[in-house]
Amino acid sequence: MSKFTEKHAELWKFIKFTFAGMSSSVVELVVHQLLLSFVFVSLKDVVIDNAALNFIGVNYKAYLYAYFISTAVGYGIAFVVNRKLTFHADSNPTISVILYILMVIFTIFATAWIGSALTTLAVKYDWYSLRAVGGIMDILIKLAVMLLATAWTYPCNRFIIHRKKNTAENS
Repeated sequence: MSKFTEKHAELWKFIKFTFAGMSSSVVELVVHQLLLSFVFVSLKDVVIDNAALNFIGVNYKAYLYAYFISTAVGYGIAFVVNRKLTFHADSNPTISVILYILMVIFTIFATAWIGSALTTLAVKYDWYSLRAVGGIMDILIKLAVMLLATAWTYPCNRFIIHRKKNTAENS
């Protein structure tokens, strides 16, 4: 195994990143569904009257609250696991946290818009009813959006956020 990890160091980092992401995503998904199904169920039909949120397609309070809370939990777990186990980062942790927060803010708004667009599409084609919040379609949409976010979060984490001072291992 160590021959593989030495020969394919970048691939091994991506595999660990993927495993860390999948693990934190499972937690994120469970938190998301619990919040939608139990905590914020009374808010599933409460419309958000905010031009900025409505512009990116966020229209209901239950989804907004569940999304932001579950995403914060998932990204928090991912940050710690990736910093400590995936990339063994030794760069300034304060700078890493600031850069990570900026990436997460971008990711939250981008994935909220994409998730809302996919939900709107699902509703338009009657793939499920809005009254079925917490159903299988919500899970599929959330998973698709989480997978898409990997396209920019891996390079950001690997090359910007979780750097090593020793560039020999980082190359």
